Amino acid sequence: MIKFSVTKKRNLWWAISGIAFIASIAAMVISFTILNAPIRPGIDFIGGTRLQFERDCSIANNCDRPIETAEVREVLEAQNLGNSSIQLLGDNQQILSIRTPNLNVEQRTTLQSALSEKIGQFDPKAIQIDSVGPTVGEELFVSGILALIVAFFGIIVYLSIRFQFDYALFAILALFHDVVITAGVFAVLGLAIGLEVDSLFLVALLTIVGFSVNDTVVIYDRIRETITANPQRPINEIVDDAVIQTLGRSINTTLTTILPLLAIFLFGGQTLKFFALALIVGFILGAYSSIFVASTLLAWWRKSRGKATLVTAKPSE
Repeated sequence: MIKFSVTKKRNLWWAISGIAFIASIAAMVISFTILNAPIRPGIDFIGGTRLQFERDCSIANNCDRPIETAEVREVLEAQNLGNSSIQLLGDNQQILSIRTPNLNVEQRTTLQSALSEKIGQFDPKAIQIDSVGPTVGEELFVSGILALIVAFFGIIVYLSIRFQFDYALFAILALFHDVVITAGVFAVLGLAIGLEVDSLFLVALLTIVGFSVNDTVVIYDRIRETITANPQRPINEIVDDAVIQTLGRSINTTLTTILPLLAIFLFGGQTLKFFALALIVGFILGAYSSIFVASTLLAWWRKSRGKATLVTAKPSE
């Protein structure tokens, strides 16, 4: 059997998590001071119009050089849209994504013509235009946050009934750790490359919560079964054994889940690319926190409370 103790080096795991957690909070604070939001929001949440144009490279000399942000900005200012955000996409920066306040059809047509005249012809088949009103965006944001809160509450109730309240408390702390660090990664990406989060990001967070708690429940089950069978064993040994017995399952499950997500990230297109990235980051964090955070916190708590061998475990179902 593998000789590995997560409880002996718990300070190291907690330090790693603590640094990542604080860095994530700092990134969101910086993002808030610059963007007035902890993560750069997309039009799903704040409303507006997003226009994406791609140069038509079948036209001679149309794609000889990358699109220049300054040229795009000049056109936008001439259209009284100077506050719009600009993002260049693609390896050769031949794709232009702009987010503006809500535009009507006439305004969009005028802007497209002005941009085409300045930076080259666009491929009409690749043009994408999305519009969301500010009220709809606010409703989406509120609904998403409410769904997260309900999910956390449901999990803590379920785990309290299935196990005990301290099990549920540390599982929720691990989930909070996963969600905050994932959000922190996207706050950094929002600052570094202008990445905006949309409603799919909230879907990704809810999925991460479900995946992470599943791993934690498997380890908790092993802990409970061992305590029931041998209540006199020290809690640190029980937790170490539970982690070792479930380690292979956790690693295999995470790897087999991440492989298709990597395929989606690489080949799934722009819409799903960052949704897959959020899931990849969150699933890795979920596996880590289940093993190194939730389990070690439970062992530390039980030992410090003198409940390591006195716990009355609920029988296995």
